[in-house]
Amino acid sequence: MYASIKQRWFSNVRSDVLAGAVVALALIPEAIAFSIIAGVDPKVGLYASFSMAVVIAFTGGRPGMVSAATGAMALLMVTLVKEHGVEYLLAATVLTGLLQIVAGYLRLGALMRFVSRSVVTGFVNALAILIFMAQLPELTDVTWHVYAMTLGGLAIIYLFPYVPVIGRALPSPLVCIIVLTAIYMLGDFSMVRTVGDMGELPDTLPMFLWPDVPLNFETLAIIFPYALALTIVGLLESLMTATIVDELTDTPSDKNRECKGQGIANMATGFLGGMASCAMIGQSVINIKSGGRTRLSTLCAGVILLFLVVFLGDWVAQIPMAALVAVMIMVAIGTFSWESLRDLRKHPLSTNIVMLATVIVVVATHNLAIGVLVGVLLAALFFANKVGQILYVGSEMNEESQTRVYRVVGQVFFTSADRFVDSFDFKETVERVHIDLTRAHFWDITAVGALDKVVIKFRREGTEVEITGLNQASATLVDRFAVHDKPDAVEKLMGH
Repeated sequence: MYASIKQRWFSNVRSDVLAGAVVALALIPEAIAFSIIAGVDPKVGLYASFSMAVVIAFTGGRPGMVSAATGAMALLMVTLVKEHGVEYLLAATVLTGLLQIVAGYLRLGALMRFVSRSVVTGFVNALAILIFMAQLPELTDVTWHVYAMTLGGLAIIYLFPYVPVIGRALPSPLVCIIVLTAIYMLGDFSMVRTVGDMGELPDTLPMFLWPDVPLNFETLAIIFPYALALTIVGLLESLMTATIVDELTDTPSDKNRECKGQGIANMATGFLGGMASCAMIGQSVINIKSGGRTRLSTLCAGVILLFLVVFLGDWVAQIPMAALVAVMIMVAIGTFSWESLRDLRKHPLSTNIVMLATVIVVVATHNLAIGVLVGVLLAALFFANKVGQILYVGSEMNEESQTRVYRVVGQVFFTSADRFVDSFDFKETVERVHIDLTRAHFWDITAVGALDKVVIKFRREGTEVEITGLNQASATLVDRFAVHDKPDAVEKLMGH
């Protein structure tokens, strides 16, 4: 047990602590910005980021992944906050956590296996584009000093690792933030926006509080639709982020535990005055690329965040936004799957369409859930169409018994049912037809209906039909839903 705890928490201490510090600094402006989007005080987003990171470090299913306030979740809260106030938001956050815990026990994390590689790639590329686009307001209508600082920050991030001895000892994003902050404080750069310009930082620790809302059905009716939407988007984004971190670290994660962990963290966050949150791919990538690997890195991100904003707020307020913009541009560049552009010519058209559709919908709507849903649906349609094409019906005539033998090979379901029916010659004059289904499989009632149609059409022509070779699953489906072996089969099929 001790060895297991050491592996999960203390096998990478120095890198985890430094990575946590970088993540904490990057979380501050985003938490404030997302609070503004949701229409709440900045401390609501900052407390949420602290609470989520600390609790998920213990309860989550993906070590090294960072959860905090996110834009996707903030957008879903706007109407609730505007119409009912922040207390109802806190209640919705607690309910969101409860629903996510239920999802974990229902093992809904296993649904990630239905998300294809092309959808994940589209999700990653779209998120990289959104991260980059989110930095543009900080680079629009500004003086040359901002551009100089941003370029200088990028130079530090990409060149510092090549410095002998210390280049690998310190995360270059942290060095970027420290150096640019020192330059800002020592020089006259009042024209450069800082973290302090984003909003007022809290100066007290969060306290446990019960949302001040009536405990009745009316309250539940108000918050449940929002909580359900937050649950779906939060779990989807968290599980997608977990999948990406799995690939970056070449290690597995427990998706169902992650669902429960997100729920516990959101319940705790609601009681500490924070907004509903989920995993953040940007900060998770920063953590991994800065050397963070274990649960300690996530815990440090939350603890250092709270320490910075409450006890070192005056110093943190002087961090130039250009430094954080440089870090987030690095994240966008590192997150984007550049191989996906190179592989466009090699991959099948359907794969490219799914990937590009996911990117376009996510970027257009700024809603990751809608984009992923569109990608999954397209992938499912392409897959169903492709499998439906793998159907062969051959035939041969047995002259001795005057029997036409049809041999069916492949999958029969809603996309291939018409092809199955069209493969038979109902006008041929034969005494008997033998349909061999040994190498076929019937998947749904549409397939059973197609078999009914074939049998009954032959019988109307006076042909005797024999069916053999049904496997057990197909036979069970045919026994339950087929009508060709029932009395008045023709009338049932024709609807009379």
